Formats: sequence, C-alpha cells, structure tokens
Amino acid sequence: MTKPTPSPLHQAVIPDGAFSYPVRRTDETRWFSFLLLEGFTLLAFSSALDPLRIANQLAREPLYGWQVVSQDGASVPSSSGLSLEVHGPLTEVDDSALLFVCSGNQGLHVASENTIAELRRRARFGGQHGGICTGATTLARAGLLQGKRFTLHWENQPGFVEAFPSLTPTRNRFERDAGLLTCGGGSAATEMMLSLIAQDYGTEFAILVADMCLNDPDLNGRRDQRSSIATAVDSRNPKLLQVVRDMYAHIEDPLPLEELAQGANVSRRQMERLFRQMMGEPPASVYRNIRLEKGRSLLMETDMSVMEVAIASGFSSANVFTRHFKTRYGETPYGARGRRR
Repeated sequence: MTKPTPSPLHQAVIPDGAFSYPVRRTDETRWFSFLLLEGFTLLAFSSALDPLRIANQLAREPLYGWQVVSQDGASVPSSSGLSLEVHGPLTEVDDSALLFVCSGNQGLHVASENTIAELRRRARFGGQHGGICTGATTLARAGLLQGKRFTLHWENQPGFVEAFPSLTPTRNRFERDAGLLTCGGGSAATEMMLSLIAQDYGTEFAILVADMCLNDPDLNGRRDQRSSIATAVDSRNPKLLQVVRDMYAHIEDPLPLEELAQGANVSRRQMERLFRQMMGEPPASVYRNIRLEKGRSLLMETDMSVMEVAIASGFSSANVFTRHFKTRYGETPYGARGRRR
C-alpha cells in the first residue's frame, strides 16, 4: 500500500511503553486514513486507531501511520459533543491509501455531494475504502458496496436497508471483502484492525496487541454484533422473547424444540417462521449459538476441561462441541484456550 506523503502533522507515532515485542519489519510504514464526518462515534474511531498505536509501541518501530481528515480540513464534532482536530482535508489523502469513513447515527446525511464525488474519483484510481460504525452508509451512497460483503452497526441496519433495498449488510462484527473493510463500531473496530495486524505480522503479535487493549479478539469477525436476547427484546415479540428466555434458562439441559414452542404457546412451524423472520436463522441455530457462547466464556474464564465445558454447554460430547465451535469461531476449543494462555 502506498503511503501518503507525511507532513509534520502526521508522522508515524512510536510511543514509549514498559512492554515490547520485536517483530521483523520487511515493509515500509503502512498508512491508514480516517475521514471523520460530523457526529462520528468517538469510541468506534479510537477503537480502530489505538491498536495501530499499540502495535508501534510493542514493536518500537513505525509499523503503522495514520492520517485523520475531514471533509474540509476543519475540526469535527463527535456524537459526544467533543470536537477533534484533523491533519487536513479529504483531498490530501493519497489515492492508493485505505480510507476509513467514520460516522454515527446521522451517517446517511452527513457526507456532502463533493465528498461522495471524491470517494467515487478515488475508487476509479484504485483507492480502497472502509467503513466504521455507519461509515458503510456513505460508501453505499458512493456506489462502492455493490456485490460486496459489508456491515454497519446493528442499530442503523433497518434504516440502511430502507434507504438501499438492493444492499444487505451482514450481522457480523466486521467484514473483509478484498480491499473493503467494514465494522459495526466499538470493540468490533479493534477486532477489524487486529485482523489486519495478524495478516501483516502474525497472529501471535496481534494477540499481544489485543492483550494490551484488554480485548478478547475475534480475528475473523464471525461473531454476531448482538446477543440473541438483545435481538429478541428489540423485536418486541413476546412469543419470540419467551422462547429465547427459555433457551438461556436451559443451556446445560437443552429443551426440545417442540417444548420450547409449547412454552410460548405457538406451534413449532410458527416458531420456525418467527425465528427466520426476526432472527434471520432457525431456532436450532440460535439455540446452538447461545450454548456455544456459554462454552466459549467457560473456556476463557475457568480451568474446566473441554469435556466439562461441552457438558455444561449442553453438548453430548467434546467432539460434537469441538466441531460446532470450530465452525463458528474458526478455531478449536483447545486452540482458543491455548491462545489465551
């Protein structure tokens, strides 16, 4: 990736720190640009930026650099009311740099037509783009999401689908599709950047960066942005909520689907239809994922054996638990526990 020409305002930063981990650096500093739009989410932006800073601190090398810009070069107010100074305007970003668009709840409207035109121009000349929190909305306005896997914050997905009916965001915490990177914000922004660091300098180094962030990393983005119970509550459907509550109440001793449906006073067919409509997947998958989340938590927080964790999570054997765990998280329970140790 070609880096923007550094100016005195945005030289690569190498902070001091008590802990270090040397890496073999074979490339020049990799630069990222962040376009802050009015009302951007400060948490999401800083969650994406700080892993780069920590990587430099651990390596004591300028592995990464960053340039923060606004539409016109002026400071930008965040959704928390705090304004942030930037290095310059969007037009100063190198065409070949990866540019992340950062916005908040008003993401559909805040980018000017000049900014949309500039994003299109950059794309024609090979510019790569990403979206943080609701940044994907601006990319959609610029026509840069067609045929791509992408995501944005779950709160804003219903409005996004109304505005762009031909585009469907995923529920994943972050997505990488060739040169396009998008995330739902918050800790998902950290995980997205950790996945890039792992690609550049290996999983072990990325995990050390995650440890400095006090983050339990999901380097592949396969986890949902929301818990099943949050989705059920948001649906405001009492029957769906009752089923999901019963699922959480019976993790170690899973209930048959017929009994779950009976407890909510619906038929199994009605329950299946309700889950696919409201949750996007069948009740069996939702139930299994709830149990896998419990198992993952036990692996990270206790010294229970994998077999004990499997039983406590409602799986008939360690082999069955391991198979489903690897499908969902991209690694085995043994690998997850060893990685954290």
